[in-house]
Amino acid sequence: MREPQQERSRTTRRRLVEAAVECLATRGWHGTTVAMVAEQAGVSRGAAQHHFPTREDLVVAAVEQVGEVQLAELRRHVELLPNGASRSEAVAEMLLNLYTGPMFRAALQLWVAASTDPKLLAVLAPLEARVGREAHRVALELLGADESRPGVRETVQATLDLARGLGLANLLSDDTRRRRRIVRQWARMLEPALAGTLPERAGTRSM
Repeated sequence: MREPQQERSRTTRRRLVEAAVECLATRGWHGTTVAMVAEQAGVSRGAAQHHFPTREDLVVAAVEQVGEVQLAELRRHVELLPNGASRSEAVAEMLLNLYTGPMFRAALQLWVAASTDPKLLAVLAPLEARVGREAHRVALELLGADESRPGVRETVQATLDLARGLGLANLLSDDTRRRRRIVRQWARMLEPALAGTLPERAGTRSM
């Protein structure tokens, strides 16, 4: 049975976006073109330009893919989180490992390029802001944090900023061992900062 046209179109688009993320991570913004992405994806240049007429169009889709994959990964692990005091460390570990791997490398290449490319910045800035807001919202949910309490919003944002910094530290060498120590320490700092915001969970009792 032949694959329906609509499904083939979705498959082609997905392959192009995945190839774009890989090219950005390995070749950077200036080394990534629609033609190169098409070749990497195994589709014709015409088909690539049908889906993404410009490189900026392709970048928007790639950034959205990076954000969606990262947040979906967090949500997949929510049910595995423990209850009680150990939850803060488990959440901290999830969040502080968020910005590692090829997805983060691709995003970083774009951030650096956008800092000196006004056209790219105009496309990237609002999209990154939206992805950042969603990451913040998911972090609040994971931590069970009440953002109306003074300092909670800043604490959650600092967690995400720390995660990005650790992602940078991991670019040139494996930073896993040091990151584990930082995760433990940051979790200890999170608990008093968020005290009173975590909802009562099964197996715990409020005092």
